Amino acid sequence: MSAEEVAKAFVQHFYQAFDTNVDSLAGLFNPTSMMTFEGQQFQGPQNIIGKFKTIGPVKHTVKSMDVQPGNTGESLVIFVTGSIQIGGDNPLHFCEFFCLVSTGPGQYYVHNDVFRLNYGL
Repeated sequence: MSAEEVAKAFVQHFYQAFDTNVDSLAGLFNPTSMMTFEGQQFQGPQNIIGKFKTIGPVKHTVKSMDVQPGNTGESLVIFVTGSIQIGGDNPLHFCEFFCLVSTGPGQYYVHNDVFRLNYGL
């Protein structure tokens, strides 16, 4: 699969799972995974999923996605923009950055995840 195909499949899976069964995302992270959510840092699957659960029910709509190969050839960087509806409130714009690292042919884990809401757009 090309980097673009991997990124598209990952983004579709990530946000669908986040919106319907956030616990199912735990397998995408490992103990060294880091997430920064609005400036707060979390490490490891349990802490990252725990943070996701505090947000409550959400609905993501992806507007754009960009992907580049990482510096090792074994990683991808993905930048996503879109809107998120939290608990039925009005949608807010967001951007999210992922660094995926290969663990084998066609297999990746999320090494880095950085999320920010975009206010005033």
